[in-house]
Amino acid sequence: MTGTTKLTILHANDMHGDFFAEQDSSTGRNVGGLALLSGYLSKVHREEENVLFLIAGDIVQGNLIDSEYKGISTMAFINYLTPDVIALGNHEFDYGLSHLLFLEKVANFPIVNANLYIKPFNKRLMKPFCILKKAGLDILVTGIITEKVMDSIKGDNLLSSFVNLEEASQEVGRITNAYKGDDIDLTIILTHIGIESDVELAKLLKPEWGVDIIIGGHSHTFIDKPIVENGVIIITAGEGTNQIGRLDVIVDDDTNSIIDYQWQLVKIDDSLVEPDKDLETFIHSYQERVDDKYSAMISKLKFKHTHPVREVETGLGNLFADALAEMTESDIVFLASGSIRTKELGPLVTLRDVATCFPYNDPLSRYTVTGTQLRRIFGHIMRKENRNGEGECYQVNGRVRACYDEGMGRLRSLSVDGHEVQDSQTFGICLQPYHAKNSKAYLDITSEELHSLKTKVVSTSARDVLEEWLRNNQNCGREIEGRLQYL
Repeated sequence: MTGTTKLTILHANDMHGDFFAEQDSSTGRNVGGLALLSGYLSKVHREEENVLFLIAGDIVQGNLIDSEYKGISTMAFINYLTPDVIALGNHEFDYGLSHLLFLEKVANFPIVNANLYIKPFNKRLMKPFCILKKAGLDILVTGIITEKVMDSIKGDNLLSSFVNLEEASQEVGRITNAYKGDDIDLTIILTHIGIESDVELAKLLKPEWGVDIIIGGHSHTFIDKPIVENGVIIITAGEGTNQIGRLDVIVDDDTNSIIDYQWQLVKIDDSLVEPDKDLETFIHSYQERVDDKYSAMISKLKFKHTHPVREVETGLGNLFADALAEMTESDIVFLASGSIRTKELGPLVTLRDVATCFPYNDPLSRYTVTGTQLRRIFGHIMRKENRNGEGECYQVNGRVRACYDEGMGRLRSLSVDGHEVQDSQTFGICLQPYHAKNSKAYLDITSEELHSLKTKVVSTSARDVLEEWLRNNQNCGREIEGRLQYL
């Protein structure tokens, strides 16, 4: 075969249960949602001869329908979109490893990952790659996962993984080398490691491995144009379904290389396409069942509380942290900012609102730490390099005031109940299990230190605790108070 071939690659990432269109206040247009996205996918398939649709992880979580059906509903909706390949993201593990393997069976599309292994048998957990045949081209697609997933499942002794980028890059090389004898025209890596790590990964790839494109996810990054590093085109599409990435490439059939390309981030709204009514009806059938169960009002807040970004203190974060601190009788609550999955709550609050906003129904434990350890924790979580979109950030309760000096790169002050923390004091801190399990990476305190003094499970359901507090605290409200300050 000689000549060139045009290929249109549509890509999404971090869709997080963004099932429904919302009205754009500036244009009045309906934006996003799976029905409009389906309409656009169909439009491109009609207009272009050779089309791929790829998703770089995190299709689940973020919607009560997904939580209620533990991702099964999401798999049904995504099946309707007929993606060619999806890579694992960290939230695909939220319902447990065994349930993920069940979801894989529900999927009508391949789910790829190259760097998770079942240790005793040295076998990969998932399909490591697939080769798509399109317009005479052989296209190899593989996947690499973020280290956060490896943290979340590290308690499972059956699994092992390549945990750094260098080892992950070697796994890519192992796969591509195994198919040197095949005429692979294009090689694509679907990653879920964040845009900065995508660039670092590209630097580590050997040219002879023939990787052409990295399609990334996890950091929810919006880009204006592709990043080209070490000859590899790096693209990502932000988050949700309000937009989709479109990469049109011209592939030289003789050299198996991209000789020209154009990329754009396409806004998905009703000026572009009509929604897919069949899919809309299908999703609403699930929505109606969930509404019947979760429509009861449990509270009314003083005002709407917001959580626009996770790297700083927010009013909604303060509300939840205070609720958990009171109900668990903890001195300090470290509530993971990423646990709050919506940007606003209230004033009217239903069961549906709480379950959508805080879908993690995990137990809570209280650990006793010293003042020295507590200062170390705050110095670690407040450092600037942790607040880059890829770190683990926290909301804290109102008894705490912490000030971090970014110029000096250190914690300047830390007080509880208005008194500066002393090294010899002890404090009860409340943590979610994922963050206790990964305490060294996220809090700079080892598991041994965390469990060396008193430990107690204070609730078997964090969401039940929040619901109960809201029922008993009507017309409450929290503002941003300067609990976490940066100089």
